[in-house]
Amino acid sequence: VHPNVSQGCQGGCATCSDYNGCLSCKPRLFFVLERIGMKQIGVCLSSCPSGYYGTRYPDINKCAKCKADCDTCFTRNFCTKCKSGFYLYSGKCLEKCPDGLEANNHTMECTSIVHCETSEWSPWSPCMKKGKTCGFKKGNEVRFREIIQHPSARGNPCPATTESRKCIVQRKRCQKEGKGKKNREEKRKKSNKDESKETRQESKGRAARRQNREQRENNNKTQPKKRKAPNKEEDLAPTDTAH
Repeated sequence: VHPNVSQGCQGGCATCSDYNGCLSCKPRLFFVLERIGMKQIGVCLSSCPSGYYGTRYPDINKCAKCKADCDTCFTRNFCTKCKSGFYLYSGKCLEKCPDGLEANNHTMECTSIVHCETSEWSPWSPCMKKGKTCGFKKGNEVRFREIIQHPSARGNPCPATTESRKCIVQRKRCQKEGKGKKNREEKRKKSNKDESKETRQESKGRAARRQNREQRENNNKTQPKKRKAPNKEEDLAPTDTAH
């Protein structure tokens, strides 16, 4: 072993140097060179830092630097996140997205252009004017539709979601508020009153008939029986007299 190489290293180093830091790493750790001022120091990490990707070899695991425009990468030729000012597309970092794609400033990726989508129109509403459906001849009716898919930055914008058109209705007078209910209530009261009147009349009729019947029965009980009228022929027949 070289005199400058130490076996009692810290921080995951298998071998190290007082001047160069780690020279080799313990199993499963990645070796990476960090620049400090004018010199580079070797360190051993469980995963590669941002801007590096890991490669495993039989004798050592190393962290290699990504391309200059790439913040994180899977391999040197496949970036997973770009640095500021670049947009990710198919593992590459581009300053401008290809035709048919647009730059997404939120994810910093090139994405497909999304156009607006709407639902079908609803049926036309009743013909109205100033919130009423009566008391006029010409009014307006409207219909609506909903936005199903909002567009992306370069997508086709959404069309109008409401439409209005003129309409003509047969003129009719507006029923005063509460009048319909009042009329129904009055009709109901009148009907109940008529029914009650008929019921009272029927009760009076039954009571009168019952009273007349009882009166006749009482009269029959109190009046004496009439004697049978004599036969006129018998009264007029001559009687036997002694001469």
